[in-house]
Amino acid sequence: MEIKTVQDIQDITEKAKQIKLVVFDVDGVLTDGSLFYGDDGQEYKAFNSRDGHGMKMLIASGVDVGIITGRTSDVVKHRMQNLNITHVYQGQLEKLPAFEALLEKLSLTADQVAYVGDDVVDLPVMIRAGLAITVPGAHPLAIKHAHWVTTLDAGRGAARDVCELIMKAQGTYEPAMLKYLT
Repeated sequence: MEIKTVQDIQDITEKAKQIKLVVFDVDGVLTDGSLFYGDDGQEYKAFNSRDGHGMKMLIASGVDVGIITGRTSDVVKHRMQNLNITHVYQGQLEKLPAFEALLEKLSLTADQVAYVGDDVVDLPVMIRAGLAITVPGAHPLAIKHAHWVTTLDAGRGAARDVCELIMKAQGTYEPAMLKYLT
């Protein structure tokens, strides 16, 4: 979805103000979607450090972060532990049940949750979430059903875009940046 009007921007900002939880897919959102395997079968993924810092800043601002991914990977477990993200749902071939469980666990409504996905398996959650976000290289249906498309690519700052969008809408971005400027 391309933002074409001031009204579109205002609608996205209003949705972002309500967000208490951001849920990210992993492959194609937090990574560029590439899967690397060593000869020993070990899986490797490349995560963007600025995305990770954005998630830490978002959490510090009072917005929780979670992961719902179709694959199961030790590297995802380790990365999320490194970021202190505890809401991690791996091996979720159908993501909507995990999303619903997370809403119940945290006593949230769907309108209070942003979901960032990139493929057709993400559509059931994107359609249900209060703020559906995708990345520029996403499947056309994900783009069609997203409220907002990040300016940066998957694994290249897209998650940071999301975190900063929400922080700006909620008025927490500028105060967070001041600590780096003083």
